Amino acid sequence: MTGRGAADGACAIGLIADTHGLVRPDVFEAFEGVSAIFHAGDVGGREVLHVLAQIAPVQAVYGNTDLADDPGLCRQFTEVVCGVAVHVSHGHELGSPTPAALLARYDADVIVYGHTHRPLIVRAGARLVVNPGAAGPRRFDLRPSVARLTIRNGVADAEIVELRA
Repeated sequence: MTGRGAADGACAIGLIADTHGLVRPDVFEAFEGVSAIFHAGDVGGREVLHVLAQIAPVQAVYGNTDLADDPGLCRQFTEVVCGVAVHVSHGHELGSPTPAALLARYDADVIVYGHTHRPLIVRAGARLVVNPGAAGPRRFDLRPSVARLTIRNGVADAEIVELRA
């Protein structure tokens, strides 16, 4: 794990998942000012990562629709951001991921996943579970969304940002 963060102890990370080959233009506005972007899988091709890299450095995991041997994607990662451990995986490794199952499996302060296409933020004591929702083609009658993770003084908070459909 490596450290990353601003000198004042505050930083913002863009969280995105389930792009399935599409980066909506309003992702640029939603991620304005982030220091990094973490993609929680089902990327849908290298072009997505190249587009997102125009905003901030990108780290991405593969999802169940991505190629597991893509050298630009990993199975999972944990990154320390402003003193907070953030774990990212797609969630499909658990079958049907739930916050309880993710909290039991991974011991990071913040757990980010995708797969379900349903945005959610769950706080469990000092820990946080975030699914930014699906940012790609609209499916399951859900609005496309991403999330912003903000860490200040060692405390993580997240907000879901709906994208134009």
